Amino acid sequence: MGNKEAFLESIKSGYTFKGEHFKLGCAMLDGEVVTGADVFLPLKTMNRHGLIAGATGTGKTKTLQVIAEGLSDASVPVLLMDIKGDLSGIAAAGTDNPKIQERYQKIGGSWSPAAYPAELLSLSQEKGVRLRATVSEFGPVLLSKILELNDTQAGLVAMLFKYCDDNKLPLLDLKDFKKVLQFAGNEGKAELEKDYGKISTTSTGTILRKVIELEQQGAELFFGERSFEVDDLMRVSDDGRGVISILRVSDIQDRPKLFSTFMLSLLAELYATLPEEGDMDKPKLVMFIDEAHLIFNEASDALLKQIDTIIKLIRSKGVGIFFCTQNPMDVPASVLGQLGLKVQHALRAFTANDRKTIKQTAENYPLSEFYKTDDLLTQIGIGEALITCLNEKGVPTPLAATMLVSPRSRMDVLTTGELDGLISNSKLVRKYAETIDNESAYEILTAKLQEAAEKTAEAPAPKGRQKEEKGIFEQVLESSAVKQAGRTAASVITRSLLGALGLGGRSKKKSSWF
Repeated sequence: MGNKEAFLESIKSGYTFKGEHFKLGCAMLDGEVVTGADVFLPLKTMNRHGLIAGATGTGKTKTLQVIAEGLSDASVPVLLMDIKGDLSGIAAAGTDNPKIQERYQKIGGSWSPAAYPAELLSLSQEKGVRLRATVSEFGPVLLSKILELNDTQAGLVAMLFKYCDDNKLPLLDLKDFKKVLQFAGNEGKAELEKDYGKISTTSTGTILRKVIELEQQGAELFFGERSFEVDDLMRVSDDGRGVISILRVSDIQDRPKLFSTFMLSLLAELYATLPEEGDMDKPKLVMFIDEAHLIFNEASDALLKQIDTIIKLIRSKGVGIFFCTQNPMDVPASVLGQLGLKVQHALRAFTANDRKTIKQTAENYPLSEFYKTDDLLTQIGIGEALITCLNEKGVPTPLAATMLVSPRSRMDVLTTGELDGLISNSKLVRKYAETIDNESAYEILTAKLQEAAEKTAEAPAPKGRQKEEKGIFEQVLESSAVKQAGRTAASVITRSLLGALGLGGRSKKKSSWF
């Protein structure tokens, strides 16, 4: 299918970079590794996002592991969303075996085992660093998107957030937000309408039901304090390697609303928190979403639009996002077109529909005089992949069928004892272990309503001209508890600006999120 010397020259010129880079493998022609045809990935364009795709068992997860290791070695922090629960082994050194040695005899270089600095994170009760955010931090725009509210209902949510911001009623967890909804639809309706406009009791009831639905999927686990600080994802270990944060979400993959809530908050918070960086020599953070088809298959329209928007904008903040999925057609076309690095493992052709997908996939890759891409997609072996990335000028590199390097860390999960040891040594686990229940909207409103009810029962109004009683709204304003609760966690200005983009979050230097 081509001249070997011309092929070698094409790969060498296409994959030679001035800046920092690391080796991903060695290119093949006609099924044989071509000595010297090394395939490198440049760190400079790793914020241009990427795709790792292929059928089950073709090596996608190991490729993800290899790229994460290369980034960590280059002092780039990494966030892995471990949906299947099989990435924890990156914290332990791998074990040599004859297959690894055979591979390196073909691709050149040498292999040595290495354990990587890792942190285990959790959205639920699994072991690891607990990720939480307050409702105030989440903001009215994202909350309305997740609850799939119409414009009228979303306007009511925005008004309630404004009311809470104005009156120093912290919205920390869903219990607080439910209490404010109930207050707005009943005892406080008249007081709120006086300053904030009409409130539909039907709307408050609908929103309350949708909040309860979100609770049933487990959202109350991560709405609350202490809020996770995004800076804790950006850590470099004492030996100079980037810390690999492994978010274990295997127990929420069947709860799409919960996962959507998390995804929207994370993407918005990264965008809101990080400053504009422009072109950088290497990214500040790279995020991998394993089994991404689970997200796109179950995603709401809000999440799809959010991902599309954030992919376009967040690369200027020095963040790269990589999707790992079985079929590249699982990724919406608007997102797929923005992914600079593509690593395509083998696809299976069992049906006519499979063959159609393979043909469509081949059309997404650069034309090559050395390969017939659609045929090659079904022929490459395990641990091999078709690769193209962007060079330092943003131009796609030549398509390269590549035999990949092997992960240096363990290609299996940690044992229970190893997990416990990793967690017990974690400073972040101790930092975020405590569930804080500060006085917030629920406690403040409950106390004031109870106080108002007791006063009404004990002190009947005098005859003649009625002495004008202070409304519940004014009582709440003057309470000493409120004066001490001046810690509303969201910034109204930031929420407004990001709301125009459909984002949300805050732009504090040290911001917190889940």
